[in-house]
Amino acid sequence: MSNVQVALWAVMVLVAMALVFDFMNGFHDAANSIATVVSTGVLKPGQAVVFAAFFNFIAIFIFHLSVAATVGKGIAQPGVVDIHVVFGALAGAIVWNLITWYYGIPSSSSHALIGGIVGAVIAKAGAGALLPAGILRTVAFIFISPFLGFVFGSLMMVIVAWICRRTRPSKVDRWFRRLQLVSAGAYSLGHGGNDAQKTIGIIWMLLIATGYAPIDGAAPPNWTIICCYVAIGLGTMFGGWRIVKTMGQKITKLKPVGGFCAETGGALTLFIATMMGVPVSTTHTITGAIVGVGSVQRASAVRWGVAGNIVWAWVLTIPASAFVAAVGYWISFQLF
Repeated sequence: MSNVQVALWAVMVLVAMALVFDFMNGFHDAANSIATVVSTGVLKPGQAVVFAAFFNFIAIFIFHLSVAATVGKGIAQPGVVDIHVVFGALAGAIVWNLITWYYGIPSSSSHALIGGIVGAVIAKAGAGALLPAGILRTVAFIFISPFLGFVFGSLMMVIVAWICRRTRPSKVDRWFRRLQLVSAGAYSLGHGGNDAQKTIGIIWMLLIATGYAPIDGAAPPNWTIICCYVAIGLGTMFGGWRIVKTMGQKITKLKPVGGFCAETGGALTLFIATMMGVPVSTTHTITGAIVGVGSVQRASAVRWGVAGNIVWAWVLTIPASAFVAAVGYWISFQLF
């Protein structure tokens, strides 16, 4: 094979790895989209994953590719990125996703990918090759997104409680069983809009690095956009059932009204972040919203020990995936 053919095969393999990561992202984060609607009994699990996958995909028609631009151009200097860096980044993200899925830990696929990029870039060229603005925005939203989810979720709960204060509980439950379909759809829309773009961004980064896309292009090729939204939708349809139980029942017990408030608060946070071009964690967001809803009812309604374990997973995600990515970069460089 000529060098051009080898490079083309390498790009194809890495694109396939990126789509596998995107599928895993949907699989892993399906819990975030459907946990509340399943735990409240509004939809059966099979119905919920198809419902969520549909809204994951139609996000392609609604959101601008601002998150993809941040991941593709805003994390590392373009001249540093090569096929070894992309391989290391994807290896770090995929391995961490597998570990957290196996143990049922709702960690962030998004931050696993960002950590993977950071680790591989540092392994190649040091921390100076990173772009501080993109890194700082992403790190800041590790704290901002669950906080916003908490605020919006608890605020929605307070508003709903005041509006329905004189309504029979059975009637409230009946209303919000219907309204939760709206909130679940909105949350899944935000999930697809933010998460699919992260994979679009790393494929875009790869295509720029290998000369298959111009560095000053306004958007990646259309096929990358379509493939990534299809992959995340399919991943969601298969669902991460181990994590559904943690998100839907172990943090706090949810009724339809609580599920509606948590999903609406989470959706608002995702819409804001996506419009700002910030790759956030849907896991962080919905966890913050669920805790906010539970704490409005009473502080003891939240199982703070479970929430604390989840926070530890958040803290470890970026450094753990960065370490694996650095090892992946070294292996790739030695072999190829």
